[in-house]
Amino acid sequence: MFDLQGLRRAVAAHGRVARVVVAEVAGSSPREVGAAMLVWVGGQSGTIGGGALEYQAAQAALTRQGLTRHPLGPGLGQCCGGAVTLLTEHYDAAAVAALDETVIARGPGDRPLAVQRLIDRARARGEAPAPQLLQGWMVEPVRHPTLPVWVWGAGHVGRAVVDVLAPLPDLAVTWLDTGPERFPETVAEGVTPLPVAEPVRAVAMAPRTAAHLILTYSHALDLDLCHALLRHGFGFAGLIGSETKKARFSRRLQSLGHTSAEIARICCPIGQKALGKHPQAIAIGVAAQIVSLQTRDRTEWPIHSSASGA
Repeated sequence: MFDLQGLRRAVAAHGRVARVVVAEVAGSSPREVGAAMLVWVGGQSGTIGGGALEYQAAQAALTRQGLTRHPLGPGLGQCCGGAVTLLTEHYDAAAVAALDETVIARGPGDRPLAVQRLIDRARARGEAPAPQLLQGWMVEPVRHPTLPVWVWGAGHVGRAVVDVLAPLPDLAVTWLDTGPERFPETVAEGVTPLPVAEPVRAVAMAPRTAAHLILTYSHALDLDLCHALLRHGFGFAGLIGSETKKARFSRRLQSLGHTSAEIARICCPIGQKALGKHPQAIAIGVAAQIVSLQTRDRTEWPIHSSASGA
């Protein structure tokens, strides 16, 4: 999908930016159609994979535009036996401002009827077409984050978790703590820091489908957030801690009126125990849990919302 927000940020920061996207694949290839990278003077982001393919494409990105075909085996000495067609385009502020917010389609001559049908279907039915090269036109749906993730706490674990989650596609990360001084000076692109003196009051702002990661410095605050989320509703809630903390919180939440079945929806401990307790190790396990949520049918999420409301 076309990461329009990421392109906007890159153009705002670096001026002229080249975007290289995998337009077509024949046989084996390191990345799929739609995989893209951005290149500017002195830097780049994203990846089209392939080592030599990516290196050569990045080297030529700012001086080349249009479609180019690359045989991976004989042409680049890679193990993949297929061929990749790349589309390289240059963007500045004016070009980015002209892009569509739903489906971005571009190519030579008049727009083919098949391309127009894809666009019409996307707008009328909300069906995002797969990225594809169709009759010489490149068609890509614009990426919109599909999973809101709220990270509660900007301590060592919170920072590690956000660093791992930030580059992942389709996540809209909101990061909360009690004051601006709790956050690092530089926050990753795509992450929204939200300092709030009383974090529990911010629960009401969260989408009821959001995934929550409770990682604060205070067990009392953790408990209050669990209580508020059980009343408000959530798609997923993970709580940092041990089996002992889980048992204590379960008793306290039962005394606050929540049933065992409701409390059991809060995942504690989070991450993967076998990876250890280092913040980055915890972050890797937590990120795996969040990515797994994206592979599930959202209609299967057991969204909870009690009659008491929030």
